[in-house]
Amino acid sequence: MWNLPNILTLLRIGLIPVFIAIYYTSWEWHNLIAAAVFGLAAATDWVDGYMARKYDQVTPFGAFLDPVADKLIVVAAMVMLLEVHSSPLFSIASIIIIGREIVISALREWMAEMGYSGTVAVAMIGKVKTWVQMVAIAVLLAAKPENELLTNLGFIAIYIAAALTLWSMVHYLRAAWPQLSGSTPSK
Repeated sequence: MWNLPNILTLLRIGLIPVFIAIYYTSWEWHNLIAAAVFGLAAATDWVDGYMARKYDQVTPFGAFLDPVADKLIVVAAMVMLLEVHSSPLFSIASIIIIGREIVISALREWMAEMGYSGTVAVAMIGKVKTWVQMVAIAVLLAAKPENELLTNLGFIAIYIAAALTLWSMVHYLRAAWPQLSGSTPSK
């Protein structure tokens, strides 16, 4: 259980209150420092997965905790950014991203209970979605609202992330549809 990939995953979770606290300080560069801490935390997602596979350190604890850490960091940042970037479009993108995380987490849990966990294993579209979300969030954390160029780039990226989020959700739901619709017998 205590291997470097799992420690990095725990570090990702531990950095959530750090980037939030920094973001709310009155320091001159608070937004850039918060974005850098968020970026460091996001990078641990790739590093821990790579190390776990390369060094054969995949554990049940890590398989459980890694997606939880991803969801915690994304949801925490999206909720925080809603305060600064409150608009109908950003709210819709946030609801799509947060809602998808809840739906797919519940789907994976249910599919595992039914004996079909491999049906909704992480796909490449899910990995791409996660990285686009992380980049978009980092850009929005770095952007002060008065910096229109960076803010607009962050909005474009978060809308792309929301579209990828919907696409990945449809991908997973289609894969699980035979079990959801009852057309495949339970194991």
